[in-house]
Amino acid sequence: MFADVQIEQVRREELEILQPERLKKIVAWAYERSKFYRRSFQLHGVAPENIQTLADVRRLPLLTREELHATDALDFLTLPLSSIVRINQRSDRAGQIVNLYTREDIQNNVAMMIRALVAADVLRGSIVGVQGDFTDSKILDALYALESIGATVIPLGTDYRQWLDFMELFSIDTLISTSQLAMQLIIQMEAAGKDIIDYPIAKIFCLNELNIFNTLQRHIIDRTSTKIFNLFAPPELGNAGLLYQCADSIGQHVQEDYFLVELLRFGSDEVVEENDFMGELVVTTLTAQAFPLIRYRTGQAVRRMGDPCQCGRTFTRIATPYT
Repeated sequence: MFADVQIEQVRREELEILQPERLKKIVAWAYERSKFYRRSFQLHGVAPENIQTLADVRRLPLLTREELHATDALDFLTLPLSSIVRINQRSDRAGQIVNLYTREDIQNNVAMMIRALVAADVLRGSIVGVQGDFTDSKILDALYALESIGATVIPLGTDYRQWLDFMELFSIDTLISTSQLAMQLIIQMEAAGKDIIDYPIAKIFCLNELNIFNTLQRHIIDRTSTKIFNLFAPPELGNAGLLYQCADSIGQHVQEDYFLVELLRFGSDEVVEENDFMGELVVTTLTAQAFPLIRYRTGQAVRRMGDPCQCGRTFTRIATPYT
C-alpha cells in the first residue's frame, strides 16, 4: 500500500531536480538564521551561493554528535521561540538533546510516519497499541499519524499493568514500541500466565534510538512470530521518519524528499559512490525549519542497495549489516 504514490514512485529524474532545490534552500536558510551554521560555514570558507548541485554538499562541514551536544540548542535555532509550537527534550548516550518544531515540521514528521505505517499495511480498521512515554515527540507523531489514517489507537503508556488490561480488552493487531518495552510486555504476560502468541498482534514497529536495527528483536520474533518493522529514531534527528520498511522488508527506504543521505568511508570524510559498499550514514534534513541538521554523522554502518525494490517505490534503499 502507498500513502503518497506520486512521490513514493517518483521518477529519479524528478527527484534529482527536487533534492538540489531543497538543499540550496535549507543551506541558505541555515546560514542566514542559525548562529551555529553561519559560524561553521564561514569557518570552512563556504557560503550558500557555493551550493548549486547535490555534489556541492561535500563542501559543507560535517556535523558530529559531540558537536551537537556541545552547542546550545538556541544557537542552532533558525526562528524566534514565538514561532515554535513544540519543544521536546530527550536523552541519549552523550546527554540531553533539545528538539524544536514549527507547525510545518510536525506536519512533515506526521506525513512521513503515515507513509511508514501504510507501507506496512496499517490502515483504517487496524487496532494499534502504542507503548512508550507520550512526552516523546516521536510517539506523538505516531499517534497523530494513526489517527489521520483512521486506525484505532490505544495509548498503552509505560505501566505494564495497563498493558495487560488492554491486551485482554481489545484485539490489538499492531504494536508501536521499542524493543525493550515490547520484550517487557512479553515477559509480563508470561508472568501472568499468558502467552503473547495467543493474541492477534501481527506486526511490531520498533522505535530504535541507538541503532537502525536492535538485536533484541530476534528474541521478540522468536517469542511472538510477529513481523518487525524498524524505525530509526535517534534523539538528535527529532523524528522517526528518515527510513521505513515496506511489506517486503528488504532494506529500508529513505524518505528522499525530506532527507539527503550520503555514505562516508569508515575513518575518513571520503564519500562512498558505489552501491553495496558499507559506509557511515550521513544525513541532511531538507525541510526542517526550526532545527535543521546538515551533514550529520549518524555513526550507523549501512550500504546503499543497487537493485530496485519489488514494492515499486523508487526511493533509495539502505541496509544494515544485519539485513
